[in-house]
Amino acid sequence: MDETLFGRISLAVLHRQTLLSEPHTTAFRLFNGFLEGYPALSIEVYGRTAVIHDYAHDSVSPSQQHDLTDYLLQSMPWVTNVLWKKRNSASEMERAGTPMAGSALETRVSEGDVTYAINLQLNQDTSLYLDTRNLRTWLRANMLGQSVLNTFAYTCSLGVSAKAGGAIRVLNADINPRFLALGRMSYGANRYAIRKVDFLANDFWPHMSQLVRDKERFDTVILDPPFYSATSKGRVDTEHNFGRLINKVRPLVTDQGSMIVINNALFVSGAEFMADLDNLCSDGYLTVDGTIAVPDDCTGYPPTIAGSPVTDPAPFNHATKIAILKVRRKTIHADD
Repeated sequence: MDETLFGRISLAVLHRQTLLSEPHTTAFRLFNGFLEGYPALSIEVYGRTAVIHDYAHDSVSPSQQHDLTDYLLQSMPWVTNVLWKKRNSASEMERAGTPMAGSALETRVSEGDVTYAINLQLNQDTSLYLDTRNLRTWLRANMLGQSVLNTFAYTCSLGVSAKAGGAIRVLNADINPRFLALGRMSYGANRYAIRKVDFLANDFWPHMSQLVRDKERFDTVILDPPFYSATSKGRVDTEHNFGRLINKVRPLVTDQGSMIVINNALFVSGAEFMADLDNLCSDGYLTVDGTIAVPDDCTGYPPTIAGSPVTDPAPFNHATKIAILKVRRKTIHADD
């Protein structure tokens, strides 16, 4: 194995020892190569499965792939499966992942007392974003009695967290029914009632418009869009039009309700994003009520960090920038 890679991963593992203990049912980032000294690779652990994200344009050599697989199996004997994802491959199957060891990939992980169903080969991602773990913790602590709209729900992990926090209603909306199906599996794993009306596969733009026409209101709206997507109904571009997304869901929030907004655009600095939010807040009907940090295992630890982000995320601690907005409605009607 490349000695630089071996050294950087070994140092990263050393500083994540508290995450390696039994019963090995949780999920965490073992190595963030972009910030920890080897930009071509990132390693995540889901239960007893290690997932290697290979961002190299020419991919890591087969010998290095086998060396790294052997290292993970030897240094963490409880790891029984290794999956290699070639993120820049033209092959959809290679992007989804090739098993390097084992044959039974993890299908569930836990955070606290909540279980999340996962499909590590659902697409190029892993079906559970580790960067938003602290947000899931926040939702479990703050959603008691709330009605929640989870837009761009993906596999509904944020909706599951809101449900675990005691939300009385959670509407999970995403354009892809395959993603929502995994969310229903998470509901089942936690013995939550599975209702068809709580999982809606719709295009964001017309769906939000319909909810407004129906005079729907939610105490909390979660806005976690992909970096970029486009349909015949509209375009999502978190680098250039995030404000439009916020204004689209703003009419759906109750007076004194909240919006949780997540911008993961790598080339948008924290200062730029905060300036955009401040501009939206200038009318006095939106205020920034706080931010939520990305977990340390995702950002790297001071002794392990050996690289710099493309843009400065401050006042956030990572390119995944999470803010809480408080909403005040201009006019309160009797039917609001």
